[in-house]
Amino acid sequence: MNPTPRETWRPDTRHIGRPVYWFDELDSTNAYAQTLSAGAAVIADHQTAGRGQYGRTWTSRPGASLLISFVLDPPAEWRRAVVLTAWAAVAVGETIRRLTNQQARIKWPNDLLVRGKKICGILIEQGRSLVCGIGLNVNQSAEEFAAAGLPEATSLAIVGETAFDLRAVATAAIHSLDEGYDRLVSGEIPLLESEWKWRTGLLGRSVVAELADGTTTAGRLRDMSFDGIELDAGDGAVRALIPEHVRQLRPG
Repeated sequence: MNPTPRETWRPDTRHIGRPVYWFDELDSTNAYAQTLSAGAAVIADHQTAGRGQYGRTWTSRPGASLLISFVLDPPAEWRRAVVLTAWAAVAVGETIRRLTNQQARIKWPNDLLVRGKKICGILIEQGRSLVCGIGLNVNQSAEEFAAAGLPEATSLAIVGETAFDLRAVATAAIHSLDEGYDRLVSGEIPLLESEWKWRTGLLGRSVVAELADGTTTAGRLRDMSFDGIELDAGDGAVRALIPEHVRQLRPG
C-alpha cells in the first residue's frame, strides 16, 4: 500500500519544494522521491531504511531530524554529484547560520560540521530521477548522541541552545536551497565554487586525498574547483584529481 502524506503544501519558491509532501514515516525519503516529478520534496518524521554515503545507514528518532529529499532536473552540465553536493552543502550551511548564528564547515565530500561535529549529511542519487537527500540533526541532545554512541554528532538545538520547530527549519532550508538552485541554473557557478571552497576550509593546507580506487595521495591543496583538485606534491609537481574520484579529503 502506498503511504499517504499527512500534509502537502507549496511554498513560495521557484524550483524546490513544488510541492512538499510530509509523511509520518517512510522507508527512505530518497526512494520515495524517485517516484515523483522534478521540483517535488519529500519529508518524513522517521525513516526505517535511511541511507548515507557509500551504503551507510542513517538513523534518527522520530521528529528529531529534518529528513528531506528533492527531485532535481538541473542543466546537463551541472548533473554532477560534486556540483549538486556543493549546492546543497552551501545552502544548508547558510540555513544553519541563519538559525543559530554558527558557521558550518564542509567535511569532504558530503557532511557538514559545526564546532567539529557532524550536523548534516547529504546524498545525491541517480535512479529513475536525480534526487538529493538531506539529513539535518535538529532537536537531539548531547546526552542522546552519547547514549547512541555518537559523541561526534551535534544538532541545531545543541549549537543554538534552544529547541526548534521542525516545520520552521524545513521552510528555512527549502528557501535557502531554492535561492542557491536559482543561482545554479542561472550559471552563477563561480560564486558557488567560492562558497564551497570557503566552507571546506582546506585551501593552502597539507591534505591527504583518498581515491575511489583505494589509493591515497598527499600534498598541499593548491586549488579546488568543480573541474579538478590540485595538489602540490613538492618539487614543483602538481597532481590534478577529478573531484568525483576523491572519496575523502582531509588534513594531513
